[in-house]
Formats: sequence, C-alpha cells, structure tokens
Amino acid sequence: MIRFHRPLQLIVATAIAATTATACHKADNGKPAMNAAAAATFAHEEQAWRDKRRGDLLKPEGWTTLIGLHWLDPGAHYIGSAGGNGIQLSMGPAHLGMVSVEGHEVRFVPDSSAQLTLDGKPLAGSTPLRTDADPAGPSVIGFDGDKGHATVIERNHRYALRVKHADAPTRTQFAGIDYWPADPAWKIQARFVPHEKGRTIEVANIIGGMDAMANPGVVEFQQDGKTHRIEALDEGEGVLFLVFADRTNGHGSYGAGRFLDAPMPDAHGNVMLDFNQSRNPPCAFTAFATCPLPPPENRLDVAITAGEKAYHAPGHS
Repeated sequence: MIRFHRPLQLIVATAIAATTATACHKADNGKPAMNAAAAATFAHEEQAWRDKRRGDLLKPEGWTTLIGLHWLDPGAHYIGSAGGNGIQLSMGPAHLGMVSVEGHEVRFVPDSSAQLTLDGKPLAGSTPLRTDADPAGPSVIGFDGDKGHATVIERNHRYALRVKHADAPTRTQFAGIDYWPADPAWKIQARFVPHEKGRTIEVANIIGGMDAMANPGVVEFQQDGKTHRIEALDEGEGVLFLVFADRTNGHGSYGAGRFLDAPMPDAHGNVMLDFNQSRNPPCAFTAFATCPLPPPENRLDVAITAGEKAYHAPGHS
C-alpha cells in the first residue's frame, strides 16, 4: 500500500497564524516576517511541488518501479524470470527473449511464448534496439500488459538492460517522503557566474564511472555569513541542475548528496535557490539507478536543513 504524508498546509497552519499576529515584526533571522497571504502562497507552492514530486516517483514508469539493471557483455543473453536465463528478471514472463550485443548494435529477438510490445506496438520479430543515447530515446520493450518495460542504456562505454515494473515492491510499498519543515528562509537569492561556452566538468557516478557534463557556470549564495558555490550542470531541460553535498548528508539527508533544479539566470545573473525543493537522487529509492555524485567543488560547508530527508524503505531503520 502506498502511504502519503499529511499535507504541508496542515504543517504550516500554525506558522501562518503566527505570521498573521506578527506581520509587522521581524523574524528571527532579521528579515521581515511573512504576512498571512504570503505564508499561504508559500505553503501552496511548496505543497504543489511536493505533490508533483511524489506523483513523478510513483508513475507506472517512475524511479520507484526499477527492478533490475543488467550489464550486457558482447554476445547473446536470454532474458526472463525462469532460472535458466542468463539475465534473470525478478518479475515478468518466464522467457522474454534474447538480447545480443555485436559492436555498437544491440538486437532483440522475442520469445515465441511472450506477448510483447515495442514502443507501444505489438512485437513479433527480431529488431534492433535504440539506446538512451539515441536522440529519439531508447526503444521500450513492454511486457505483462505493458506493466513492465525494458530499455537499453549506455553508461561508461557499456550497455545495460534497465527493467521496470509497475508492480515493483519499491512502488507498491512506497513509504512516503519525510521533509524538514518548509522555511522561506531557505529560498535564497543567488548569483550566477558564467563559465566560457562549451565548458564541461567530470562528474563521478554511483557505478564507479565518470561523465563529462555541460557546466555553464557557478551559482554563488550567502548563508551563515559565508559565500558558498555550486557548479551548475545543464542537461538540456531548461534549468540549472545542481548536485550538491552538505553537512546533513548521513545526518538526516541521503548520504550521497541531493539534487536541486534552479531556474536559468535572469538578464542580471540572478537565480533563486529554493532549498526546500532539494530532493533525493533516484539511488535513494532503488539500487538499480546510475546517479551522478556531487563534484568535490559542490561539497558545501553548511548544513542545509531543508528539503527531503533520507528515505527509509519499509523494513529498514
């Protein structure tokens, strides 16, 4: 059963009442306290983000549906949930088919007993497979009435079969997300300092490789009287992608760091960082993701007590 936490509006109701009573006073950080309308808007925006975040994780093809990551060496590999397969699935048909790797080509031959689709259409014969490096995206093999999906990804010059299933225990038994209390003080105006065009940065990933990622600039912000810097990444999604570590890692937040999306800077280089929307990487929810890790430059000497806390799966402390 998928569990949900109580709405943020209930959590901040007391805060709204307090700000109504003290609207003309200053908050503890010296900034003017929010009035009731501003507090309500803030609560609504943060709740909307949390609702979307939960919904994305729990989509039938979301990160909580991963059930396998199988590296593909050159040659042929039989796939299925039966014990005799070289790639044994934890869910799905006993015999899915055969995937082969020859040079830079990955090909799939479906088993005659399996009811499969390819990109949503019935699949009956041998077919080449696109990987996630293809501009069109990876080919999607559907099984179990399209509850299950298998795709080929490329990481560190190797191919892997990524498998998802809508009935994965990580999805059906999702424990919900814990957060630090939403705090407008963690919405911080930052400054974007651009790098030269075309610059990249080497970013380690959790599977032991390195990836050269577009690095358009650095984001600078003030906290606790110090200037902190985060090297920004650009994955072509219209936002600055921040992969950072801070002093809460392993002490409330996920040990390997967190992610934050920030809007592209305005014409004056201003960027708003809402650390209340700091999120766990997919690796916090599944062992089958290939997450980037914070570059050394992005290890912050500050405790960011905002956003998502570490995830604890059912049955784990």
